[in-house]
Amino acid sequence: MRVEAFACPMSTCGVPAGSPCRTTKNRVAVQYHTARFKLVPTLAKALNVPTPALRRPGTAWTRLPAPPAATAPTGHAKIGYARASTARQSLDTQLDALKTAGVPRVFSEKVSTRITTRPELEHAIAHAADLRASGVAVTLVVHEHKRLGRGLELAELAERLRAGDIGLEFLTGELQGHHDPGGIVFTVLAALSGMEREYIRDKTLDGHESARVRGKNIGGATVTDPAMLSMALHLRDQGQSLRDIAAQLLITQGKKKGKRPSPATVMRMLRDHDEHASAAEINGTEPAR
Repeated sequence: MRVEAFACPMSTCGVPAGSPCRTTKNRVAVQYHTARFKLVPTLAKALNVPTPALRRPGTAWTRLPAPPAATAPTGHAKIGYARASTARQSLDTQLDALKTAGVPRVFSEKVSTRITTRPELEHAIAHAADLRASGVAVTLVVHEHKRLGRGLELAELAERLRAGDIGLEFLTGELQGHHDPGGIVFTVLAALSGMEREYIRDKTLDGHESARVRGKNIGGATVTDPAMLSMALHLRDQGQSLRDIAAQLLITQGKKKGKRPSPATVMRMLRDHDEHASAAEINGTEPAR
């Protein structure tokens, strides 16, 4: 329920709040997309969040009834964020501007744009999400959009804020002004994010195809086999989690022989089986088990 309180920010999924995530083949996903459950602060470090059985993972995806409309926000809160790229740079200009703008609480840090982990930014977003969940309208205020990131990084952050219904305000720069989560700036940034992902994916596939033409193998050797799949299906039918299933399986081939598969490997194996089974059901053939 906590995950589905948010719409999925993934451009390839984009399901509304109240519905489970879906695959690119329009099937109910075996687990919620990482970007979605990370919107819940207490689940941000979870390895995965499986889709519950009542959502019927692997079946054709349909939109479920929307959750009750939220009541109108009571009050408005501003949360500030300031960042400098190096320890020698001063935050004074940003902090003074945020204070002048009437921002009572500011999260600040000195970290390079090359560093993807920004603890204070994560704290600011988590605090904003908690306030929003309590019914307060929230705006994240930043001196300039470059303080948050550039290109795809900024677009992905905008998707997270939009999914959490958190507004964004820039005090200066090209994007100066207040931007509503459903506004044009969020929409454009989300579109740019999706286009960038598609471009990266297409270039990767092109590279793989070129390698195959030259006789090169792509990716590592498979660690799964029919016996492992059969046992995994049996354990899943008993309602066990991916982590518990992985702990009871054993790799019998390749360099990892004798080791346990990762929960992610088990998830992919079960997902592929579910997709093949669904395709076989549609085509009227018997799926392999």
